[in-house]
Amino acid sequence: MTSSDSAQAAPQKAPAKDPWDLPDVSGLVVGVLGGTGPQGKGLAYRLAKAGQKVIIGSRAADRARTAAEELGHGVEGADNAECARRSDVVIVAVPWEGHGDTLAALREDLAGKLVVDCVNPLGFDKKGAYALKPEEGSAAEQAAALLPGSRVAAAFHHLSAVLLQDEAIEEIDTDVMVLGEERADVETVQALAGRIPGMRGVFAGRLRNAHQVESLVANLISVNRRYKAHAGLRVTDV
Repeated sequence: MTSSDSAQAAPQKAPAKDPWDLPDVSGLVVGVLGGTGPQGKGLAYRLAKAGQKVIIGSRAADRARTAAEELGHGVEGADNAECARRSDVVIVAVPWEGHGDTLAALREDLAGKLVVDCVNPLGFDKKGAYALKPEEGSAAEQAAALLPGSRVAAAFHHLSAVLLQDEAIEEIDTDVMVLGEERADVETVQALAGRIPGMRGVFAGRLRNAHQVESLVANLISVNRRYKAHAGLRVTDV
């Protein structure tokens, strides 16, 4: 075989996948646990306004239905278990204090689902907000430990609930840091973030890196208090 024949026989390396070639997620049903709280309600509103089918969950179904009616855009309300069962992707936006117990109770209902944790473990004292470190390393890693039958990602940590819920604001000028173990799951979450005008989902590592992403919210709270702002993040050069 000649050198030219050898070169022709060599397998061709597949071109690198475009990191911005994201899937169509418009047909997915998104559930929001904690959808009656400020963060969850704001995310539900923005996703539903963008055309996503959204179900918000609460411990009390009546409370969830009332909040859903206020949001409009086809949002439905249900108790947490029904919300989890009926959704393809479930965003966890519950208070940190109830995070573990809520997810443990929903282990079977969340099996087979893509679970997106946006909970920030924080404490507060006279000096302001500060980060807490869960035994598992982060809220997202706690979710992964409690939900062995689910695929867990982490995202939507750094969003202002005030901006999300403000109907006068058309675009949210921010990037969303997305962490996860499977590229397909991360890209699904990136695509969901990208449905909200002004927002972009950016891959930020695996779940072991979730702690510093969750912790950064404490810094943003300090920024907001000093400058009377609703600060977000932008990642440059990507």
